[in-house]
Amino acid sequence: MLTSAFIGILIPFAGTTIGSACVFFMKKSLHPGVQRALTGFAAGVMVAASIWSLLSPAMEQSAALGRLAFLPAVIGFWLGVGFLLLLDVLVPHLHQGADTPEGPKSGFSRTTMLVLAVTLHNIPEGMAVGVVYAGYLTGSAQITAMGALALSLGIAIQNFPEGAIISMPLKAEGMSKDRAFLMGTLSGAVEPLGALFTIWAAGLVVPALPYLLSFAAGAMLYVVIEELIPEMSQGEHSNVGTICFALGFTLMMALDVALG
Repeated sequence: MLTSAFIGILIPFAGTTIGSACVFFMKKSLHPGVQRALTGFAAGVMVAASIWSLLSPAMEQSAALGRLAFLPAVIGFWLGVGFLLLLDVLVPHLHQGADTPEGPKSGFSRTTMLVLAVTLHNIPEGMAVGVVYAGYLTGSAQITAMGALALSLGIAIQNFPEGAIISMPLKAEGMSKDRAFLMGTLSGAVEPLGALFTIWAAGLVVPALPYLLSFAAGAMLYVVIEELIPEMSQGEHSNVGTICFALGFTLMMALDVALG
């Protein structure tokens, strides 16, 4: 069980790394339309994962509360939203396509703030994978090994374009391929770290699993609404982002049901 959990928490990081490696094979930066499509796809995966892999198991585990089974999910969800909102305010970062950085003023370079922006929304993804594997390892939640693997694969699939979206623009701004790859890879390193921390925390506080599952869901949906949906809707042909959102959503939904 521990081996499968260890492999599972590394799968999303592998997705980011492979995506970042596109900087070695692609000569030009990603077309804005392609970026919108990839961002929409990632958003769809994250929304579906939040519902079927996180919120649904959270409420199932709270079934003993009867009509109040939704309560831990609601509380954890809002804690997750609040956590990401706090990070958004406290950490200086710059979203793709934006000219003005967010968060407190700092002397960080544009490159550093771009990487921080991606790192911020990788935190809830790492927590999501970690808490699902924690539920699987403790046997205290209705989470199977295949269900946990489905979430890892879904996050890895949406991390692949994420890695390319961060490394390709860095190369276009004059950064060397090696460094652009490294920065793209490092932006995803927080995921396995967050997963390991969450597994450790959940193992100590098993009754808190419904709250932790919904916490990760709230944090992920905050990222989707605050960052990904606006990015996929910018410019002409925004319907491309919407269609790819639907593709990502249905793929993650199918993975969760078929493997769960």
